[in-house]
Amino acid sequence: MGRDIEKITPFMVMDILKRARKIPDAVHMEVGEPDLPPSERVREAYIKAIRDGRFHYTPATGLPALRESISEYYQKRYSVTVSPGRVIITPGTSGAFLVAFALTTGNERPLVISDPSYPCYRNFAYFLGTKPLQIPTGKETDYEIKPEHIENLRDIGALMVSSPANPTGTLYSTGTMSELIRLSEERNFHFISDEIYHGLVYDREEDTALRFSDNVIVINSFSKFFCMPGFRVGWMILPEGLRRKAEIIIQNIFIAANTPAQYAALEAFDEEHLEAVRAEYRRRRDFLYGELKDIFTIDRVPEGAFYIWADISRYSGDSRQFAEDLLEAEGVAVTPGMDFGKNGTERYIRLAYTRNIEELREGVKRIRRFIET
Repeated sequence: MGRDIEKITPFMVMDILKRARKIPDAVHMEVGEPDLPPSERVREAYIKAIRDGRFHYTPATGLPALRESISEYYQKRYSVTVSPGRVIITPGTSGAFLVAFALTTGNERPLVISDPSYPCYRNFAYFLGTKPLQIPTGKETDYEIKPEHIENLRDIGALMVSSPANPTGTLYSTGTMSELIRLSEERNFHFISDEIYHGLVYDREEDTALRFSDNVIVINSFSKFFCMPGFRVGWMILPEGLRRKAEIIIQNIFIAANTPAQYAALEAFDEEHLEAVRAEYRRRRDFLYGELKDIFTIDRVPEGAFYIWADISRYSGDSRQFAEDLLEAEGVAVTPGMDFGKNGTERYIRLAYTRNIEELREGVKRIRRFIET
């Protein structure tokens, strides 16, 4: 099939962010970037790495000490044993997705994703010459891909699951996750778990896919829970059989992740700081959901991440136009649901609670004014 660059769509939220930044008093509820800073330890470690002259390439797979720290993190947090040799450091999750999709999909082996889902999944697939196969999910399926959705599919390359999910904030149930992984092993396709919002879960414990199998691919990052988006450091955990292939791809495409940022990430596992981050985003979740549930239809309380997926159909059937008009009239930036797929997404917007409560309060006030005019 070859690469299909023409099918790569703009990342709407970044276009909206660019426009919103030109509005002096804009309320930013569009971009999924934490506003909280990383811990002081992280910032000091980054500065120290620069002062110590740590500018050289690390191994393609990342700093051995950081891979060891991530291995220890999985043991402590999930009681899952992961060899440091299976951990690979990447330039954010974007680098990890490109490598994982290249390893597991191809011309006749599609990438299966949900609709709605993070738009870069399908665009990465197009870039690599892979067909993205989007499974419609909604409130009737708990926004999960269910085993019955894929029972009749053949020649799958990989199934990608995001939990907690962007844009919905929903968390896969243990039963669905374990059954999908069982099917992947039975039918010989790869299971990829995007766990970038792990840690930002508010009402129950999240499960890593590694709890159910060593054959899965897990992708995570320091960007969200660890509040380090601009550092561009992520990681992937691979089955042993894919580790060397991934290393070769990284050697050629990326060489290695940012060196000073990897040293900074060594200090990111600061439990006191991370608990404060989680508590703050939970407080914002509770506030914003409480304010919006009477304005919009919200299918369910978001269990994780930092988004609310809101049905605007009582006001508009065009989420892109709604978002543009809201930004123009009131200076409130939100993301059109159509950024995330085609399954009814024209009826939804995504609002990010990545601003303090006073800013969120102002945003809600302006939204109320907008819909009442």
